[in-house]
Amino acid sequence: MKQVRTAIVGMGIGRPNGKAIAKNPRGRVVALCDLVEDRMKDFAKELPEPPKLYTDYKAMCRDKEIDAVMVGTPNQWHVPIALEAVRRGKHVLITKPLADALAPARRLVAAQEKAGVVGMMSLSMRFSGSTLYLGQMARRGDFGELYYARARSIRRSGIPDWNLGFIEKGGGAFRDMGVHVLDSAWWILGMPRPVSVTGVAGAKFGPKGRGYWDFRQPPKSFWRKYGSDDYAGGFIRFESGAGLQCESFWASHQAPEHQIELFGTQAGARYSPLTLYRTVDGAPHDITVNLPKGADPWDLIAGHFIDCILDGKPCDAPLRHGLIVQEMMEAMLRSAEAGREVRLDK
Repeated sequence: MKQVRTAIVGMGIGRPNGKAIAKNPRGRVVALCDLVEDRMKDFAKELPEPPKLYTDYKAMCRDKEIDAVMVGTPNQWHVPIALEAVRRGKHVLITKPLADALAPARRLVAAQEKAGVVGMMSLSMRFSGSTLYLGQMARRGDFGELYYARARSIRRSGIPDWNLGFIEKGGGAFRDMGVHVLDSAWWILGMPRPVSVTGVAGAKFGPKGRGYWDFRQPPKSFWRKYGSDDYAGGFIRFESGAGLQCESFWASHQAPEHQIELFGTQAGARYSPLTLYRTVDGAPHDITVNLPKGADPWDLIAGHFIDCILDGKPCDAPLRHGLIVQEMMEAMLRSAEAGREVRLDK
């Protein structure tokens, strides 16, 4: 049986992606890449075969025994690593978001599509059971016309404090958390074309050393380098006439929440707990949906990536989707900085 020989870059989010690829009958993890060798050795213990270890991603990409690269690094390194892999003819699976800014995201998608290799986003929320269920209902027309949605991801005290890449320029709450609810809501809505974005954003906790993960207090040498948002929110208007309100907070004086709400002409829904709302014979019906335990999202991502490579299956989460989501995210942040609406339809 032919297998996809994969290298994992980054031992954070790379771990669940790597484990899922390794347990797939048609997948193998043959190499790891990280700046810290001990992190690789620790993860290697969880793999069925000993991988090669690299601290230089360029040397890793020259390895002819690697077919694909999973990029699980901080945002600022997604494009440099993926571009090097694509130039070497390797398929790429990239954790969200696609990039730390719009221009590099565009360069990567252009290079990947020109090279003809598979380029896929690793999106655990889009491949979750609830998102797939709501998307299936939407495609079937069960909601009627989906004309509005709200999507938000809120933490009480959850600014990451284990890597400067999260809080420096190119990181931030919206690219880290908002991307999940934005991408999933947009996908459920049918991926309509965005035409305008109005947003607000800022950093009210992080630059003051507050709001960090689990109420921890990192050293001042860490948080004085804060250079991104710890909250962002706004409104996206689509060509279809639909609208999406999207919010993301790394820290807040609010209850934690990870939510999508859908408004349709025939029915509505909430992501968590998964609930459907309808009116039948003049009476409201609120239906709690208890999904049976299905495949783990990481397993679905790995399986689909491998199917796209080996079987030529059309990719359900191509890098181009990641680019459109990046356009919406960057427009939200630009709108906040400029204090005005940003048009995307020019």
